[in-house]
Amino acid sequence: MIKASGMYYMPETPAEKVCDEGDFIFAAIGLDHGHIYGMSKGLIEAGGQIKWVYDPDPLKVEEFCKVFPQVKVARSMDEVLMDSSVHLVASAAIPFERCNIGLKAMEAGKDYFADKPPMTTMEQLEKAKETVQRTKRKYMVYYGERLHNEASVYAGQLVQNGEIGRVLQVIGLGPHREGKGRPAWFYEKDKFGGILCDIGSHQIEQFLFFTGAKDAKVQAAKVANYNHKQYPNFEDFGDVTLIADNGATGYFRVDWFTPDGLRTWGDGRLFILGTEGYIEIRKYIDISRDENTDHVYLVNKDGEHYINVKGKVGFPFFGELILDCLNRTEYAMTQEHVFKAIELALEAQSKAIKLE
Repeated sequence: MIKASGMYYMPETPAEKVCDEGDFIFAAIGLDHGHIYGMSKGLIEAGGQIKWVYDPDPLKVEEFCKVFPQVKVARSMDEVLMDSSVHLVASAAIPFERCNIGLKAMEAGKDYFADKPPMTTMEQLEKAKETVQRTKRKYMVYYGERLHNEASVYAGQLVQNGEIGRVLQVIGLGPHREGKGRPAWFYEKDKFGGILCDIGSHQIEQFLFFTGAKDAKVQAAKVANYNHKQYPNFEDFGDVTLIADNGATGYFRVDWFTPDGLRTWGDGRLFILGTEGYIEIRKYIDISRDENTDHVYLVNKDGEHYINVKGKVGFPFFGELILDCLNRTEYAMTQEHVFKAIELALEAQSKAIKLE
């Protein structure tokens, strides 16, 4: 993991392979966001084999091949899609391009694994839903703040085991560092979808998961461009309040204001309140104390507990995703959940009040 920027987040942990060599072949199409490295690494660690990479930018392809030297460079997207041995296409293209790649992949008989946000408009969401229904292919999403963070994985296990009772509220804080050298599309709202669509989709997915909700209402949403006036269509701050269909409430804040003095790219936190206890997750650092990742604090009837779970629980999502693709099951994440998270993010984005 490169700590300076969350764009190249690629955590390491021992993983159990869920299939034999050659059982699950995947390809990478679209390398605009560095999350494609974490997505690919997670699948490989779980037993997948990467066969192809395609991007119109040869420099991006060259860098990708340095990390994954076993991959073959495709001359076009069609060369990948016509390969009947490929089970799944992974993509971290520019956000507004991700849906179109997914539609083509599913029409070609492949499952699809997109970086978040998986799309940027409601129209794209409806097309994706229709194509999933018709082709029976999967449209999965890399909601990495939960799926690729061991503290979040462990907190999910605590919640599911009843350690804090019924979950009443989830509060998520998702600060990010802007860093240097961001591409032009990063500052264009029509290309990244807005801050609530983009990094806000992480937070909504976590809210639905930890509360066990199937749906929610967006009660309030706000966005702002406080400190990037040179990019008038950019948003560097956003927050949302939600009420789930089971009565749980949620609030999250996302921003691009991580200061240079922090030793990692963002002090991501999550607070989960239950009827019998609460959990705090310090995902990437415990400031001024410990620069390691994956800190979990639990308070319940048995007392106060601190657990560092780095390297201890792994990332089961990737193996579950591979098995779901091979067996046509839904253990990693349901399609309904995937689409509901981005639907609510898009709704929040469209309803958001703009602050000055």
